[in-house]
Amino acid sequence: MTDALSLNDALWVLLLGSLLGLELIGKVPPTLHTPLMSGANAISGITVLAALTLIIKAGPSGNTTLMVLGSISLGFALFNVIGGFLVTDRMLAMFGRKPARRQEKN
Repeated sequence: MTDALSLNDALWVLLLGSLLGLELIGKVPPTLHTPLMSGANAISGITVLAALTLIIKAGPSGNTTLMVLGSISLGFALFNVIGGFLVTDRMLAMFGRKPARRQEKN
């Protein structure tokens, strides 16, 4: 018995995890999206590290499949982290103080 999942098993895990995530995210009320996004950024940060590890391990062996999967996962994870930080910054700016208006003297 091997320790690693076969490609078929890994694809099933990806499919079921994606469907479960879609179902759970769809049931989150709008007031909880910002805290959920912070958690998603943390998980995506872990995914970035895992993708980098996968790319490093695939490099010396020349395994093209692992290199491609690692690169794709790294791209998606970075997209999620950067987008999450931009949206969080925008939402936090909504709670900031508005700059005082200047009153013009005639």
